[in-house]
Amino acid sequence: MIAPDVVLLTDDGGVARAAVEAVVGVADVIEVLAGLGGARPRPTLVNGHPALIIHRDGRIDTIVALRLDAGLITGLYAVRDPEKLSRMDRETAMGR
Repeated sequence: MIAPDVVLLTDDGGVARAAVEAVVGVADVIEVLAGLGGARPRPTLVNGHPALIIHRDGRIDTIVALRLDAGLITGLYAVRDPEKLSRMDRETAMGR
């Protein structure tokens, strides 16, 4: 399910631990994601797109948005910035 040249980008807001540069390749991406340790990701939708949500100590720790191309995960964008994650605990209904 993961493309061999998958790319992981992270956003820590200068507060949380995250990769400084893009992580490329299945083995390296899995190693970084495994480093989140202990928490079990739960599938969700963010802005209508597939994502994983990781809770730690009763709060959202990380959101990982997935980019899919031809059935493969080609990109991941992990947000660990606590300020940005503070708005993820609720759904916002869109309407006209």
